[in-house]
This record gives sequence, structure tokens and C-alpha cells, in this order.
Amino acid sequence: MAQIDNEWHNITQDNHKSIVPVPEGLDLTVTHPLQNAWTFYYDNPVLNNNAQSWAENLKELVTVDTVEDFWGAFNNLTKVDQLEPSSNYHLFKKGIRPEWEDPANANGGKFVIQFPRARSGNTINLFWLNMVLAVIGEQFVNDEACGTVIAIRRNYFRIALWTKSSQRNESLESIGHNIRELLNLPMHLTMDFIPHESAQIHEKFTL
Repeated sequence: MAQIDNEWHNITQDNHKSIVPVPEGLDLTVTHPLQNAWTFYYDNPVLNNNAQSWAENLKELVTVDTVEDFWGAFNNLTKVDQLEPSSNYHLFKKGIRPEWEDPANANGGKFVIQFPRARSGNTINLFWLNMVLAVIGEQFVNDEACGTVIAIRRNYFRIALWTKSSQRNESLESIGHNIRELLNLPMHLTMDFIPHESAQIHEKFTL
């Protein structure tokens, strides 16, 4: 248990010191286009009991297509650890809805990491930032990333990366290993890959 506590402590101490709202040296007078445009969404079903479907709860916040637009949007979003339980942030490639039914997601799945709220505290903001930067920075092979989601719950946070495909292979496994490296995940945290289609649930695997 002491080793696990030290892992969380080291992540907090080593990484939070280096975080800056906007990267140093970024020339804000020049725009730096992203390879793709990305859209932020937010939902919290608990706050909208009148909605007839999940889609009605989903609120499109902003679409960004430059580095400068991204930082302007991200720095004005409420921090993850300050959101109400049942809230979700979604960041998806423009034109792809954060829904299983979207054609880009239909044959895919998601890598899922669950963070115990009592241990992660505000370090979850760093994990989420690193995932978002990896997504907009096109860090995953074969254009597989459709988007990422963070779910805020009373006892845990959950980050997921949605992919276009769900067949376990070397390419998909490499994405999982990249996630672990890019987020600097504590070794004791497991990561599951879960296909969206319930018929394929037997293909779930853990990294």
C-alpha cells in the first residue's frame, strides 16, 4: 500500500510543477493548425431530467482547429475535479458524435482507465490534459482515435479513448501501451479495452 501511495505522490509532485497554462515559447500572434479539428462536448443527465434521450443532454461546447484555439478553450473549461458527479467531458474529431451509433464508432471500442477519486485528487486534471494533448497531437497509430471521454463519478474518475476498430491486434495493443506511457500511469492501474458492441464483449482484454 505504501508503494502505491508513493506512486500517486510522485506523479503529483513531479508533474504538477511543470504544468503551464500555455506552452512556453508559443507565439500567440501566429496560428498553428491542428491536423484535424476537434469538438468539446459536455453532459450531465442528472441536471436535465426533462431530456427524452441521452443525446438531448449532450451539449456541444466548442470546436478547435488550431493550437491557440485549443488552449483558449481548454483553459476556460471547469477543471475536471471541480465538476459535479455524473458529469462527462467528451473531445471528438469534428464530424464524429460521441455515440456508439456514429458510423466512425460503430465497429470500435474503448480503452478505459478508472482512477479512485480519494487517491487521484486534482492529479486527475493532469491525466485528462495529457490524454487530450495526445489525441489532438495525433499520437495514436493509423488514425485510430475517434475521441476521448472523462466521466466524473462520486467515487472515481474514468478516462476512455474511443477507437475505430475493436479487433485485438498489434496495432491496437500499441495504442494501449502508448496511453500508459503518455499519461504516465501508475503501474497498479489496469486498463481495459471494451468493444462497443455487446456481442463482442468476449473480446475485452486488459493491459
